[in-house]
Amino acid sequence: MSMKPEGLQQKDEEREVVIEAKNLGVTFTTGNSADDYKSYVLDLITNKKDKKEKKVIWPLRNLDFKGYKGEILGIIGSNGSGKTTICKMISGILEPDEGNLYVDGNVSALFSLGMGFDKELTGRENVYLNGMMIGIPKARIHEFIDEIHEFSGLEKFMDRPIKTYSSGMKARLGFSVAAFLEPEILILDEALNTGDAAFGQKAAEKMKELVAKAKMVILVTHSLKYARRNCDRLIWIDKGKIRANGDPKEVTELYKASVPERQPRRKKRLDIEKTTADIKDRTIVKAENIGVSYEVNKEQFWAIRGNSFEIKEGEVVGIIGHNGAGKSTLCKLMTNILTPDEGTLTLKGETTALLGYGTGFNSQLTGRDNIYLNGMLLGISKKKIDADYDKIVEFSELKNAIDKPIKQYSSGMQARLGFSIAATLKPDIFILDEALSTGDIAFKQKASEKIQDMMEMAKAVIIVSHSMGFVEKICTRAIWMDKGKVLYDGDPKKAIELYREKYNVKKKVRKRRKRPVKKSAE
Repeated sequence: MSMKPEGLQQKDEEREVVIEAKNLGVTFTTGNSADDYKSYVLDLITNKKDKKEKKVIWPLRNLDFKGYKGEILGIIGSNGSGKTTICKMISGILEPDEGNLYVDGNVSALFSLGMGFDKELTGRENVYLNGMMIGIPKARIHEFIDEIHEFSGLEKFMDRPIKTYSSGMKARLGFSVAAFLEPEILILDEALNTGDAAFGQKAAEKMKELVAKAKMVILVTHSLKYARRNCDRLIWIDKGKIRANGDPKEVTELYKASVPERQPRRKKRLDIEKTTADIKDRTIVKAENIGVSYEVNKEQFWAIRGNSFEIKEGEVVGIIGHNGAGKSTLCKLMTNILTPDEGTLTLKGETTALLGYGTGFNSQLTGRDNIYLNGMLLGISKKKIDADYDKIVEFSELKNAIDKPIKQYSSGMQARLGFSIAATLKPDIFILDEALSTGDIAFKQKASEKIQDMMEMAKAVIIVSHSMGFVEKICTRAIWMDKGKVLYDGDPKKAIELYREKYNVKKKVRKRRKRPVKKSAE
């Protein structure tokens, strides 16, 4: 039942409706694997003989909502709640199995970071490729290419292959392409989660410009602060149903109140001052004047250069910085994906890295199959994976989806599974490069506690994140990088202050007309 006063209801009725869903529903059947031919090979390796009973599942059902011209509509909810499924129906990727969906306008959708990019092509070439794939004439793309380049802030990286980009750089380019080609309806599904704070502010201003001359923007995000500041209205989805619809501040408060409180831990939560004494003198990572260069079009470019630091046993180190600062390159060095072209890097221990959500997942295989596949690729015996399998699934909270193909997972669900696999393997050195950028607030809290527990069994934990609050809360130390150089190495709070000061990133308080919340009947 609507909670809106009669006058406001009438006002909504007078607004132009761009999207309208009536009794919307979509279904899938579990146990289908006709297109998952690779799973048959993995079944032979893992001796999987049990056949799952086929069941009809409704991830979304009986949905009713409207989207109005000129608004930025935010969609929030926990991982697997149905947010991405809604976006896929609006963009025409999925057809509803029940109900009706009216969409008045051409839709451009950006599903997570860099989806659709060809990693061998340059950023510039991918702009043209992506534009023409959605029907934009080459002449029109050429008209906007300089503005896209400038807005993205990628500078010389624009003419370097996408495979040299960090996740945040892909997010920058993807948003810039989608926004400057001026769609009537723009859907951003987790597309800005790995962007830095400065670019997030630029993107927010660009979205306001878009809705002024186009029709509407739909923003799916796990950042409640970003949603509250930049959306005109929020819809909270929970288990395929709309729980609340209305004023962003009120909806986010209702959502946060729904997250169950975790039981108090027996040991103290991570405290920067109190854990300093537990840090050992033993050096786990030692970098001496390290540098990595790329050659593109016969030009040498140094992604990072002249950096020296040490990481001691027991430290949880956060790495922060602008997109393209060199954070991901540093992680790839510490995981031996790259070797330094200059200087030396010494690692004392086995490293497990989660470089972005779902890295290494096979989209055709199920979550269960990917647990075994990833474990065996990391050299873990099948016997150990068998022993840890239930723990991984339990921690990920994906039991109901574990036998679905990864391609049906949202980005947040992939983040959950990837973190759960990597954390359960108990490495000496654990690296997280933007791996929790798409996690919901409940899982981030759970993952934070897991990281704290890992301090006792791992020698060092290294976290790359654009979430300043996460770094300040979890890390004992922070390294701030900019343009391939370490600018500050020390107290996390100080590092964050310096970063925000340099990029003029401030907490904004945006005033808006209060929109009442419509709660669904329970």
